[in-house]
Amino acid sequence: MRLSPLPAEFEAAAPVLRRLNDAGYEAYFVGGAVRDALLHDRIHDVDIATSAYPAEVKALFKRTVDTGIQHGTVTVLQPQGQYEVTTFRTESTYQDYRRPDHVTFVRSLREDLQRRDFTVNALAMDHTGQITDLFDGLGDLQRHLLRAVGKPEERFHEDALRMMRAVRFQSQLSFTIEPAAEAAIRHHHQLLEKIAVERINMEFVKMMAAQDRASGLKTFIDTQLYAACPGLAGQQTALTSMLADVPHRLAESGSVWLRLVFALGLAENAVGPFLRAWKTTNTERRQAARLLPVLAKIQAGTAGAWDLYQAGPEFDSVLLPVAAQLGIAVDQWQERYAALPIHQAHDLAVDGRTVMQAAPALRGPALGQAMTAMTQAVVAGQAANTPAALLAYIQKTQQTKDGQSL
Repeated sequence: MRLSPLPAEFEAAAPVLRRLNDAGYEAYFVGGAVRDALLHDRIHDVDIATSAYPAEVKALFKRTVDTGIQHGTVTVLQPQGQYEVTTFRTESTYQDYRRPDHVTFVRSLREDLQRRDFTVNALAMDHTGQITDLFDGLGDLQRHLLRAVGKPEERFHEDALRMMRAVRFQSQLSFTIEPAAEAAIRHHHQLLEKIAVERINMEFVKMMAAQDRASGLKTFIDTQLYAACPGLAGQQTALTSMLADVPHRLAESGSVWLRLVFALGLAENAVGPFLRAWKTTNTERRQAARLLPVLAKIQAGTAGAWDLYQAGPEFDSVLLPVAAQLGIAVDQWQERYAALPIHQAHDLAVDGRTVMQAAPALRGPALGQAMTAMTQAVVAGQAANTPAALLAYIQKTQQTKDGQSL
């Protein structure tokens, strides 16, 4: 089979392949980029595999970076972009279920492709668009089937993260996992505990953010992969509840974590420790803890203006997509949020320095309390967001307090 015309991403990288070919080496586009081009999906990183050894690759190109040279990867820098070029290789045993004990560089394309995870990712394409398919990956693309290259048990023992990649691809591609592969995942799901949480995190977010999230999530639950993930053992019922969600796509990782902690019914103070175990970012943890009570009030229909304000700028991008998945009519909430007089602290018409000049007695915690009081008054519509109105409001408040203290 020949892919024609060649997508622009491959045309731009074709000179790298031709340079390798002209020097007498084999060179192919490999991996997900080839698969996605055949599926007419968006093409991401273009990877190249070659029979040339790393030193031979470096000798052919003026500008290179030793990206992962111990594993055969050299990044070639070209005017039109940079491309990872990896030598054909075989891999030894995987004692830790993550990394091979050592790799061996080879000249054979077959030996290189047969170590890959799934047949649809084991396709190679030359610079003319000619496809090399040694494991019926093209047939599996047509069948929308995820099938392991060789025995699935061996592939999953080599790198247990491949089990998570299977459910992620199922969600992203709307493919079915071949029964033997799914059975192997179910039998070996505990091997996922051997994998760094950061890697599981990436695959989980991609699965949950994909268009066909429910299919991958169902397999994630059915095969008990969830039980090998931080804090999810015993949470089958909560996870299953998400299968009934409206199929609204989550574009932000923050939305994925918010949806998960909401499904688990976590208290606000439990969000941080749970997400820390998942190695999420500080921003993701703070965001989920702040948005969780707002989401609960929106679902209950009790969220007020101050609740919406506290959601902050992530209200539209992070919170509302989760609310939409829960089947909440989000338009009215979006309108109410947009109608707020201010949306962030820096929208306030006065700052701390201005307030201290007008009310010199306000310092330290008292100043913070005054700023909060003004913000709440503006959000509630009790004060206009102008310097004059806010200073008058705070002076009146201080006079009232002084009078009460007498």
